[in-house]
Amino acid sequence: MRWRVSSAAVTPGHLGVPLPGGNQPHTCHDPVTIADETGQMIRYAIATLALPLLIGAAAPAERVITVGTLISTKVGGQSARILVDPGAPSFALMSGELATRAGLKAGPFGLNYLVGPVRVPGRTAVVRVDFGNGEEKKRIGWTERPFVPGIDGSVGPGGLKDDVVRFVLRGAQAGERDHVLPMVDGGGLLGGAAGLFAQVTIDGAPVRIRFDLRRRENLTTAGLAGTLARVQDGRLADDRRLLPIVFGVERPVRTLTLGRPLMIGPLAITKIAARTTDFGNAEGIAKDGDTPDPDEVIVTAKGQRDRRGDRLTVGLDTLQGCSSMTFDKLAKVIRLRCG
Repeated sequence: MRWRVSSAAVTPGHLGVPLPGGNQPHTCHDPVTIADETGQMIRYAIATLALPLLIGAAAPAERVITVGTLISTKVGGQSARILVDPGAPSFALMSGELATRAGLKAGPFGLNYLVGPVRVPGRTAVVRVDFGNGEEKKRIGWTERPFVPGIDGSVGPGGLKDDVVRFVLRGAQAGERDHVLPMVDGGGLLGGAAGLFAQVTIDGAPVRIRFDLRRRENLTTAGLAGTLARVQDGRLADDRRLLPIVFGVERPVRTLTLGRPLMIGPLAITKIAARTTDFGNAEGIAKDGDTPDPDEVIVTAKGQRDRRGDRLTVGLDTLQGCSSMTFDKLAKVIRLRCG
């Protein structure tokens, strides 16, 4: 008989209390399998769950990042300055120029990123890195077309060893409080590499919310723009333009204005740049100035749309009322401290 024990059940917070037979407790990694030995080991797991409550577990150390700053790192022994941002993948991505400086040798596994129809190829290798919290061997990637132009590399909070990462957006103000949102990864087999997201329900379906501290405005996919137009009384402006997404790739967008604000915790969203042709099509959304018949269907679609690719990116303009954003990996929550 075998039992699956989640990473939350056996953690470093158990202070190294030895398991029966001299074995040591597992640290917090992927779910582990522990053999049942006459129930003794299972009783250990249950008993140690209460241990931090009895003796008082220390709060996990917090990594603090000030928005707009770069951190000093070493990649393959080469000094570098990289961006830590919740809008970046947890899988660390370096520039091709840094990879050349560090003499990185590509392993057998490549990578490809798609931004609309544009494919951005890359290479990967396991190298020694130090992101400011001790050296470790880690698989990283690099692309000739950098994720963020002009810097050595980028990584999201999920790619740091720290259990808690707090982004300081501005100075704290009186009357602020924490607003808690559930945190998930990108989903699927490689979802952990995609990044860390808040998750909310929109029109009955879960939607991942990315926070991107590099951009000012909000951004969404075409399919989700259609849903928001329908459920939040949205209208598209006739302001077609190109907007940089990532890797220097620009995609066509139009401004979607919501008649009823979309609430994400304390954040009220009324304007979003809608990618009009990526992951759906937003051309069926009513335009500003239209006065449709009340019975008119504003957005039409053929068949059931797959909503798993729906994403909403929240930019700094919407976060003006918040002083910090904390990614707590142990609790699996994102805390917004806002007025």
